[in-house]
Amino acid sequence: MIFSSYQFIFLFLPVVLLGYHLLRHWGNVAGMKGWLVLASLVFYGLGQPEFVLGFLGIILVNYLLVTLLHRVERTAARRLLLAAAVLLNLGLLGYYKYANFFLENLNLVLGTDFALLSTILPIGISFFTFQILMYTVSFYRGECGYLSFLDYTLFITFFPQLIVGPVVKEDEIVPQIQGRKLLEFSGQDVCRGVMLFCVGCGKKILLANPMIDFATAFYGGQVAQATTVEAWVGVLCYTFAYYFDFSGYIDMARGLGCFFGVHLPINFDSPYKARDFATFWRRWNITVSRFFNEYVFHNVFHFGDRTGKMILAVLLTFAASGIWHGAGWHFVAWGLVNGVLVCLANLRALKMRKPLPAALAVAMTFFCSVLIRVLFDCTDLGQAAQVYRRMFSLSAWSDPAGLLASAAGFVGEHLLLCLILAASAIITFCLPNSNGIMEKKTFSLRDGVWSGLVLAASLLNMSQVSTFLYFNF
Repeated sequence: MIFSSYQFIFLFLPVVLLGYHLLRHWGNVAGMKGWLVLASLVFYGLGQPEFVLGFLGIILVNYLLVTLLHRVERTAARRLLLAAAVLLNLGLLGYYKYANFFLENLNLVLGTDFALLSTILPIGISFFTFQILMYTVSFYRGECGYLSFLDYTLFITFFPQLIVGPVVKEDEIVPQIQGRKLLEFSGQDVCRGVMLFCVGCGKKILLANPMIDFATAFYGGQVAQATTVEAWVGVLCYTFAYYFDFSGYIDMARGLGCFFGVHLPINFDSPYKARDFATFWRRWNITVSRFFNEYVFHNVFHFGDRTGKMILAVLLTFAASGIWHGAGWHFVAWGLVNGVLVCLANLRALKMRKPLPAALAVAMTFFCSVLIRVLFDCTDLGQAAQVYRRMFSLSAWSDPAGLLASAAGFVGEHLLLCLILAASAIITFCLPNSNGIMEKKTFSLRDGVWSGLVLAASLLNMSQVSTFLYFNF
């Protein structure tokens, strides 16, 4: 189910809120938790009914492993249980996401003819797998406590962050759902939730969707025959579409959490305002970047000399990040290029080089992110090469007058799209982000009016449900 849909806004959410707050009024904490778990499983089942039992099975098996870790004291046995948990979860992730990629490359290299599997990627598996693993490893290390089955299940399944994150740690959620914390009610939280949900909905429906439509048509068409202007616009559309699609989801997720008194952590913080790629990746998908930093980077960083191990750790971390995003060599290339740029930023910082002027540093980082975006959005490396050739066509750039005329013609034919692109750039670089809404203490009538206007405009353009781009990962 999609947050930005009539079904969710006018049916699912009102029913869940009504049941939840009736139980809160009666003081039934266990009932409130059970209601949220049931709602979360229904939410997941409406999105992918064929895997809801499998999802429940994953939760049950992982909780059993945690329970055994809780009861077993011998070090060797605990290590074996942890290894089983890691292999189970990474094995499932590997099967659903990478089995066919492995078979395709095996057939290509060895000339074999293994049939591809007819697997369907379960939605959210990349995100809830990481959350399950983080809790299991933290519990093994003694960094968090043992949870009841109800608290554990709610922690994993809480529907606002189930599908695309944030990937939360135990101490970021569990203290808010244990004891009688859920009985607390804050009118300010409701105001925050409404504002965040409306802002996120506007980002998704009014900004991201029109750009996704153009970018999808561009990459799905004859890229080699596109004009230079069309190539740049197609790449820029996905550049801003991913920004507003993902940040819109996170805003809606955090807003929904507020309706239940749960504050989800920041997961997106104006990454296009970053001055280098090391900062960029501390601002984009923050909780997933944190996972790779803690469980890949720091484990590799133990080996080698200081500079050498930093470079190796960064490159391996971003190679893993690339593979996590998708089964394709273009994702690996995307990850490695990002890793190289992060290494350059870290080396510059280690050598205490004088920082570039802020505007120049932001512009250079954004320009590089636009170029790298091609590797992420293309279907394969061959298509990426075609897009780059069209973007930097010598015949087009050697004729400035012709290029300008082509751009003017494009604007005339796609005026609304160009206005959306311009608005996206202004919002991205010139306005504060929506994280400040969580810090607001008072709310005015004006806040309610403009939030309502944004939601109304979104509802008028919600006739066709569009999934979030990160559902693909």
